[in-house]
Amino acid sequence: MTLVAPTVADYEANADLATLLIRTTQDETISLPAETLRLSCKCAHCTRARFDGRFPKAFPGIAITEIGDLGYGLNISFSDGHNRGIYPKPYLLSLVGR
Repeated sequence: MTLVAPTVADYEANADLATLLIRTTQDETISLPAETLRLSCKCAHCTRARFDGRFPKAFPGIAITEIGDLGYGLNISFSDGHNRGIYPKPYLLSLVGR
């Protein structure tokens, strides 16, 4: 028997755009708050802002405005105008519970 790690099968933002809903290949449904996603962005801009101590500690009221599927991950845009983050699908699943 071969064990296969779950991955993202489908996704959508919930109705109020505050949560990313993910369905895995194992038919599990996962909810990731938009704020968790925004705080977890690893793009060069956010990484540099963390290094310089300029990265916010919270993003209250942040919403998901667009989701682009790149195959290996999702490019998520937010209501603060940030649209540089690419979230590889395994990384998204690792954010559960943060």
